[in-house]
Amino acid sequence: MKKQLTALAAALVFLAPAHARAAAAETFRARCASCHGKDGKGKTKMGERFSVPNLTAIEAPASAIEKTIANGKGKMMPYKDKLDPDEIQDLAAYIKDGLK
Repeated sequence: MKKQLTALAAALVFLAPAHARAAAAETFRARCASCHGKDGKGKTKMGERFSVPNLTAIEAPASAIEKTIANGKGKMMPYKDKLDPDEIQDLAAYIKDGLK
């Protein structure tokens, strides 16, 4: 029984990041892609209208991306009341990794 629990715990450790990444990708599609585009390059009507940055070229640290997501920037609305801190952190990591 102890070996089974250890194996289960190990599996959860590996599955958690994959689940968080998939959830972040879905959050990006639902909340960010209308302006930033599905590929993050900002080549959408809204993106061009508001001069959104190409997220695949962002060199800011994840903490700065988290701050922008939480507090908004320019015409971008804040998401601190719409996403929980873990979702914001996972979304920032997804963006930082080049939306891959």
